[in-house]
Amino acid sequence: MDELADAGTRAVVALHRLQAAYGDAVTRRSWDEVRSLFEPDATVDIDTRTREPFRLEGPDAVVAFIERALEPFRFFELAILNATVDLAGDAATGRVYIHELRHDRAGAWTEAYGLYQDRYVRRDGAWRIQGRRYCSLARRGPGSAVESFDLP
Repeated sequence: MDELADAGTRAVVALHRLQAAYGDAVTRRSWDEVRSLFEPDATVDIDTRTREPFRLEGPDAVVAFIERALEPFRFFELAILNATVDLAGDAATGRVYIHELRHDRAGAWTEAYGLYQDRYVRRDGAWRIQGRRYCSLARRGPGSAVESFDLP
């Protein structure tokens, strides 16, 4: 791991704060905050491994998808398990390993594990998500064994 100069350290901290802000805003279902974390032309590619991959374009599409996906859950928490960032000036990439803990309205607990492969951009001093590829890594539900997938 390379030592970072002060500006690089500040950027890494800002990017980790961006990653954490996403998890916090989704957990709280604060949709305006989620929107604000994405660039207007951001794209999100989703591969759940159980259906055809698809793409969301723009923050409104991202929020609409997440909001619909969380409707069945009385409780939902998105936890970041590990995260990395690699800087390249006003651009960066990162990996964010996540765990979703969910309790649906019928009383069932489920878990999901996934990986975000992100592209970030800094504009006017603020970092935002420019692009994201999500891939499911594992799931567990009531009465089932863990279903797991290879790393992408």
